[in-house]
Amino acid sequence: MPQNENPKRFDLEDRTFAFAKRCRGLVKMLAKTIGNLEDARQLVRASGSVGANYIEANESLSKKDLVCRMKICRKEAKESRYWLRLVEASDQTGIERDLLVQEAQELMNIFGAILRKTE
Repeated sequence: MPQNENPKRFDLEDRTFAFAKRCRGLVKMLAKTIGNLEDARQLVRASGSVGANYIEANESLSKKDLVCRMKICRKEAKESRYWLRLVEASDQTGIERDLLVQEAQELMNIFGAILRKTE
C-alpha cells in the first residue's frame, strides 16, 4: 500500500484480517497475568470471528443470512472492544490497545451502517 494512502480505505476483508492480526500481536506483548491470559484468549477468539463472519456474510445465501452474519460481525467487534478494554496494558502496550479499541468501534459502526442499509 502506498505511504500516502489511508489504511482505513482498504476492503473490509483485509481490514478485519489486519484487526485480528494486530490483536494477536498485542496479546503476545501483554504481561502474563492470570487475568490477561484469560482475557487474551477471549480477545483472540472474538477478533478472529469478526473477519470470519464477514467472509461468510459475503457468501450469504439470502438477505436474511446476510443480516444475521453482519449482526454477528458487529457483536464480535463489540466483544473484542470489551476484552481490549479489560486487558491490563503497560505504557508500551496501552497505546496499541487504545488504537485497537478505536478500530473495534469503527468496525462496529461500519457493520451497523451496513445493517441499516440492508434491513
